[in-house]
Amino acid sequence: MKLKPMGPAIGAIVEDIDLTRPLCDDDHAALHAALLQHQVLFFENQPVTPRQQRDLAARFGDLHIHPVYPQHPEVPEIILLDTSRDNPPDNDNWHTDVTFIETPPMGAVLSAQLLPASGGDTLWASGIAAYEALSEPFRRMLDPLSAEHDFLQSFPAWRFARTPAERVRWEAARDKHPPVVHPVIRTHPESGRRGLFVSEGFTSRIVELDKKESDAVLAHLRVHVAKPEFTVRWRWKRHDLVFWDNRLTQHYASADYLPQRRVMHRATILGEKPF
Repeated sequence: MKLKPMGPAIGAIVEDIDLTRPLCDDDHAALHAALLQHQVLFFENQPVTPRQQRDLAARFGDLHIHPVYPQHPEVPEIILLDTSRDNPPDNDNWHTDVTFIETPPMGAVLSAQLLPASGGDTLWASGIAAYEALSEPFRRMLDPLSAEHDFLQSFPAWRFARTPAERVRWEAARDKHPPVVHPVIRTHPESGRRGLFVSEGFTSRIVELDKKESDAVLAHLRVHVAKPEFTVRWRWKRHDLVFWDNRLTQHYASADYLPQRRVMHRATILGEKPF
């Protein structure tokens, strides 16, 4: 297995490994170490089946069943992200997946199934690099703060409850997932590094600040984390697979391909309560 770093802050291409086969213990350990170092790992030409993708992700932890997104009919742990003119994407913003639960995912495995002729890239940003680039006084101000993460911020009724069946599922998800509070600056539970843990996708407010202060700080952090020096961009090819550490990264799926169609499969690995 070979690693080719894509930049100093985030991202590495992994070569000479076949993810359609079960991971041996050595490869599992090597991928885990690479994930901690590079935060996002890219694999080319990995035509995994939904079951193989589920089993790969499950080597790293228990899997999350999403309360709203459609699931693969035979493998419910696999989310179907099927977007087109008739179902426009909702993830074209900077977000960290599923932070609206008490134990947000530690990571995710995404596989490209059907791609547009051009466009549809995904970008990842390092919350660690973004935090470390802030001034020391600003870091000190942020360190003790906490923020609210709200399911409704990314899953509003007008988009996800358009039919009676969707309404029933959406209301159940809304009732099960009231807003939760996480640290603004999170400590990675394995590396011990600290980083930004707020995003446009789910963070609704900073609890200790009044609304104007909270809006101003969050607006600044959303612009800051998206600076090119903290990010990596991947131009998908069919059967590419990406494995990212969800704890201190954000990602953005570019919505520049409509009206063409884009189909991705995602397996999401549960994590721990942030601190």
